[in-house]
Amino acid sequence: MRHHRSAAVLAASILLLTGASIAAPSAYAGTPAAPGAVHANDRNSDFNGDGHEDVLIGAPGATIDGKPGAGFVTVQYGSASGPGTSPSAVFSQNTAGVRGAAEAGDSFGQSLATGDLNGDGYDDAVVGVPGEDIEPLLDAGGAVVLWGSPQGLTGTDSDWLQAGEARAWARFGTGLAAAHFSPDVPGDELAVTDLSDLLLFRYEPALLKKGAVPLAPAQRENVIPAEPGHEIDPKSLTTGDYDGNGLADLVVSGTSAGASRGEGWSAYFSGQVQGLSFERSLRGGPAVASGDINNDGYDDLVTGSPDRVGEGPDGGVIGVYYGSAGDGPVVGAAGPGTEPLWWTQDSPGVPGVSEQGDSWGTDLSVADTDGDGYADVAVGAPLEDVGAPGEDMSRGDSGAVWVLRGAAGGLTAAGARSWDQDSANVPGVPEANDHWGGQVRLIDPDGDGRFGLLAAAPGEDVLNGVVWVLPAAKDGVTAAGSWTFDGGSLGAPRTKARLGEAIDE
Repeated sequence: MRHHRSAAVLAASILLLTGASIAAPSAYAGTPAAPGAVHANDRNSDFNGDGHEDVLIGAPGATIDGKPGAGFVTVQYGSASGPGTSPSAVFSQNTAGVRGAAEAGDSFGQSLATGDLNGDGYDDAVVGVPGEDIEPLLDAGGAVVLWGSPQGLTGTDSDWLQAGEARAWARFGTGLAAAHFSPDVPGDELAVTDLSDLLLFRYEPALLKKGAVPLAPAQRENVIPAEPGHEIDPKSLTTGDYDGNGLADLVVSGTSAGASRGEGWSAYFSGQVQGLSFERSLRGGPAVASGDINNDGYDDLVTGSPDRVGEGPDGGVIGVYYGSAGDGPVVGAAGPGTEPLWWTQDSPGVPGVSEQGDSWGTDLSVADTDGDGYADVAVGAPLEDVGAPGEDMSRGDSGAVWVLRGAAGGLTAAGARSWDQDSANVPGVPEANDHWGGQVRLIDPDGDGRFGLLAAAPGEDVLNGVVWVLPAAKDGVTAAGSWTFDGGSLGAPRTKARLGEAIDE
């Protein structure tokens, strides 16, 4: 249990997000690092600065020192030979230097984000701890920042973040994202949600952090702005430059808390010189991901609604909003298009059949799998039943994954592929409640420009959790050469860890 700390000791600035722009502090010249992530493909997880993407995975159900549900995260360092299980590292709140202590139900690793928060050239990891108790408030939540370094992630001098006014059951740290939202900040800013609010954290540059006292932060928070009737309970966040103005934009996605309660809706904030500004509500969510699908220089937004939102059957639907500079305040507005294109398993060319309860679109990832310059879309359906209906109920909710291709005309089913644990060359056997595809992540740790696929099954092996690696070939993701790992492969606890319930995007 963590005691509530005063705002004065938090090394971050938290700014109010309303319909108006966020006021920004004066610029700082002389930072040793380049600005942070703007486009979706700028985002990476290079914690040791070696030029190879690293992989950050959460296991929020793990038992640490006898405390069930305390949780841990793992990092696997990329190399020219791709992802592997070594070198790797494991962090929990009982790791030396990491703030807090492992306690039952903390769910350390339930959410993840990466970005260069202090502008030192090394990406940092942000770990959500939404189940953290802040005495006497249960599940008030928090987040831990693990700093990148030439040696990779370290618990040394880790930072603790929480809401300025902690509230019981708020679960601060439910959603996380980091990007370059303002030109006045050399690195990335961190967006954090709890179950209703959005806060923005802005760190001092690295040169000011060393031996200098950070400015006392102003802390305010507010319900996420929305068009009337479309207020949301946030679940996930994504960033990208949807309007092409050179600053990252933010989308906060969840389910509606308004008149359309339970439907997926998202809030779009544009990055401006003055800071983030709320623009409009978008239908679709609670899963979101970003990338340039049609290679026109504008990031596109993909939303996933695993439950029906009005288009298609109950098996799940994804929506694609294409970014643009826009040509007017309403019709053709800048950023994500005002009308999405909807896809289901019943769309022409998409493998499979949409069935009630598939949860197609539970998780998404967007990146170029074949090096053609167009970002592709990975889709997870963790409740997909493998086999013919009624054929073998022991395979219910075993799960499957898809990759749909990007092209000049946008997302296409041409060349679309899907896999499950019954597919050729995929290790394992589909079993009930594996939830394969509960998390999907396209990764390029060898830096060859072609992104392979991580497909997590947090329910595999009686909730221990296992992650599959499907490599990228010249024509995209392939099951040939695929392999698996679990917590034990990385030197971490295995029992009911739910490894892969979160993978940093």
